[in-house]
Amino acid sequence: MTGANTNSAIDRREIAATHALIEPRIRKTPVLETAGADLGAAPCHVTLKLELFQHAGSFKTRGAFANLLTRPVPGAGVVAASGGNHGAAVAYAARALGVPAKIFVPNVSSLAKIQRIRDYGADLVVGGAQYADALAASETWAEGAGALPIHAFDQRETLLGQGTLGAELEAQAPAIDTLLVGVGGGGLIGGIAAWYAGAVKVIGIEPEGAPTLRAAFQAGRPVDAPAGGIAADSLAPRRVGELMFPIARRHVDSVVLVTDEAIRQAQETLWNRVRVVAEPGGAAATAALLSGRYRPAPGERVAIVISGGNTLAVDFDR
Repeated sequence: MTGANTNSAIDRREIAATHALIEPRIRKTPVLETAGADLGAAPCHVTLKLELFQHAGSFKTRGAFANLLTRPVPGAGVVAASGGNHGAAVAYAARALGVPAKIFVPNVSSLAKIQRIRDYGADLVVGGAQYADALAASETWAEGAGALPIHAFDQRETLLGQGTLGAELEAQAPAIDTLLVGVGGGGLIGGIAAWYAGAVKVIGIEPEGAPTLRAAFQAGRPVDAPAGGIAADSLAPRRVGELMFPIARRHVDSVVLVTDEAIRQAQETLWNRVRVVAEPGGAAATAALLSGRYRPAPGERVAIVISGGNTLAVDFDR
């Protein structure tokens, strides 16, 4: 389900052009500056990029609009497979542009994300155990219907769209040293790493139950990895994308794994300390800092992407 142009070498010029194109359709999400100590972490300066406030509740809306605004859409509309956030983003963008959308999600997708997709008016199919099952079903349907497939991460336009988060963050926080980014299929970290191109240290954060980029680095290519854990609806595809992998090998410094318990604790800390409600996948990058799996140097300026907030209300005070 990749596009005709499979060249993964995207650059700042193309990302900037994509940003100019989609900017009227997306939100410029805010940043929150705080101290590591305020979050219960090691001493450092922390910038939280609050992408959970994006339309449809996650960064995925950037990639959705990048696809819909740069690729010809047939009368049958678009189709997407998703753990939930990409589906919601495509449904939102399709509704905004008056395009039919059919979304496939696995049974593991959260109720909050399923409801979002339905609220945006897409034709929704729920089935299969994992994202890979939804992807296979969507490919079969797309072939018969003639719809335009929009891949959640392994699509050049998707990478360009997600890279606009890096462009936006650089303007908001130009002095950061390190950027912590959660990894599922790798569209977000691939786009961001292409934007910064080594200018800052980019660290990928993955749940221990879904070490897709870690496995790819170890094998020297994308390979199948476990796909489980608390963030399975957003950070657990079977493998990272083919298009992002060369970018990651060139510009991603390392990968850090975090436990499900650390992710839960990061969710609670984000709520208790800064009143941000992040979904598990959205809190994974924060978990690396709070758990000590990533240890900043004294005075280091660390940015963290809070990538999504599509979760049902949780009583962290119980």
